[in-house]
This record gives sequence, structure tokens and C-alpha cells, in this order.
Amino acid sequence: MNAANVKNPDATTISGAEKREVTRQERKGLQIRDVLLIGILLAAGAVLKFFVGSVINFGMKPNFIIAMYCLIIMLTRPGIIEAAIIGLLSGAICQFFPGQPYINFVSELLGAAAMCLLIKLPLERIKLPIKPIICTFFSTLISGFTFIGVMYLMYYSGFDIKPTPLAIFMAIIFGTAFINSVIVQALYIPLKLALKKK
Repeated sequence: MNAANVKNPDATTISGAEKREVTRQERKGLQIRDVLLIGILLAAGAVLKFFVGSVINFGMKPNFIIAMYCLIIMLTRPGIIEAAIIGLLSGAICQFFPGQPYINFVSELLGAAAMCLLIKLPLERIKLPIKPIICTFFSTLISGFTFIGVMYLMYYSGFDIKPTPLAIFMAIIFGTAFINSVIVQALYIPLKLALKKK
């Protein structure tokens, strides 16, 4: 028998493993479908912020863009850098609405980064599928408290801004956190099934 014609099963196994590894590497990062999802959901958050904010406005409007980027991060599972970019995009969208300029870049950056880290927590021990509601609630709080912290820091540093009273801020932040959590919890499973995410 010619030795050149003998197939090496180990080589075949290694080749198959390499192909699977290459496939895994190609799938890292956001796909085109994920980018489209980001655009659609952030636009939906902007619409919610505009219409609901026109009804509820106590000097600070509820920010439903936070709910949308939390939902995006739950669905796409980006890395920390990609999540930070999503947060910055969300902050940029917030600039089109009335309010304190530029602060949302910081608050949404930290909120999105927090969401990216929170979804990695081992919450599977809880039998109820409430990971979206827990992660979104705390991410919204982080975003909200960052916003208020930066705003008051700028105010006491001499910037020409008029801060919202703290009591109103707290009501809006916790109210928004609750509403955002309900929105993400309600939309996560249907969208996950629709997108066939594992």
C-alpha cells in the first residue's frame, strides 16, 4: 500500500477543529443584523422619549433610550468596548432632546458598560427568568446617578446650568428604572425568539 494514500485521522480531526475555531472567530463582534437592530431600537427609544417626555416633564424627562440600549446589549452580548460605543451613540441621540448638553455621553457610556458587565453575573440560580429586569434596573440607576452627579459637579464648578431639584431627580430616576425594567423584560424573550438567539 502506498503511504501517500493513507489518510491521517488525526490530521482530519485537527483540520475540523481549526475550521470550527475559524468559524467562532469570524462570529466575534457585532454582525450586520446586530447593527440594524441597534439602529431600530435606539430610534424606538428616541420616539418613546419624545412622546412620553412631552407628557411627563418635571425638569428631567424619563429616558427610554436607556431601555433600548439595555435591550440591545441583552440581545447582542457585545464586548465592553462595543457596549461603550453603543452607550456613546445613545448619548449622541440624547443631544437632540432638550436638557443639559453633553452629560448623557458620560451617563450612557457608564450605563451601557454597566449593563454589559451585569449580564455576565451568574443569576441562573434564580429560577424565574428575571435577569433582564434586574440588569436593566441597576443600569438605569447607574446612568441616572451618573447624570445627576456630573450635573451637580458642573454646577458647583461654576458652569451656567440650572440643576433639577434632587427630590425630583430621585423620583424620575427610580421611576424610569422601573419602567425601563418592565419594557426590557417584556420585549427581551419575544425578540430573542424572533432573532433565534441562543
